[in-house]
Amino acid sequence: MLRFYFILIPAVIFNLYYIPWMWYLGKHPEKYSEETRYKVGRRLINMIKRRGRITTISTGKEFLPKKGGYIMYSNHQGKYDMLGIVSTHDRPCAIVIDKKTTKQIMPRLYTRLVKGQKLDKKDPKQQVRAIHQVIKEIKEGRRYLIFPEGGYSDNKNNLLEFHPGSFKIPLKTKCPIIPVAIYDSYKPFTINSIRRVTTQVHYLEPIFYEQYAGMSTREISALVYDRINNKIAEINNGTLYQDTKKAV
Repeated sequence: MLRFYFILIPAVIFNLYYIPWMWYLGKHPEKYSEETRYKVGRRLINMIKRRGRITTISTGKEFLPKKGGYIMYSNHQGKYDMLGIVSTHDRPCAIVIDKKTTKQIMPRLYTRLVKGQKLDKKDPKQQVRAIHQVIKEIKEGRRYLIFPEGGYSDNKNNLLEFHPGSFKIPLKTKCPIIPVAIYDSYKPFTINSIRRVTTQVHYLEPIFYEQYAGMSTREISALVYDRINNKIAEINNGTLYQDTKKAV
């Protein structure tokens, strides 16, 4: 958490400019395009990365569909996960997030800015409404990010169990599924230090509807889990070399 306080406490620009500006943009989406709002969010994230001495490396951006909506499923490690993915994802993407997580300032600001969906785990009816809205928006061409583990603990670069229920969305939308493997993303806000850290975001090959049609949510969950887990194993084995990476 030392890095978190190092970034935010002395950040006058963040406190006096970005927080009010992002709040205003999120409150008036009719005045500003999704691209404009997303650009402001990424600008803030880049400031956090510079001040926090964080580098994020990405691969596989060529796998991201150029047209239409899709849904990204990523493993979950800590508070930096969303920031690392958004900083490497050039086109606007919204997020499905636990309502409890939006009590934290960055998830709350970003979710409001991009009109993401909050899930209240204590209110099943609200969850159904939110998921229906996500399905509707993906069909209309929006892109969404979900963390199917539903949370994180001290798992670091190890995967927790995926919740199969989160894979109902692609079955309803027939959209491409993009597995996303993040690595060392727990380090920025977990290690009690401000030394330089490098995190990784890897966009994996899309899983198209023709590949998962007829599968159950549990089978789709296992498929995505295995692809992410295999990528992490590949990194652990040292088969992903520095010259194939791109720093952002």
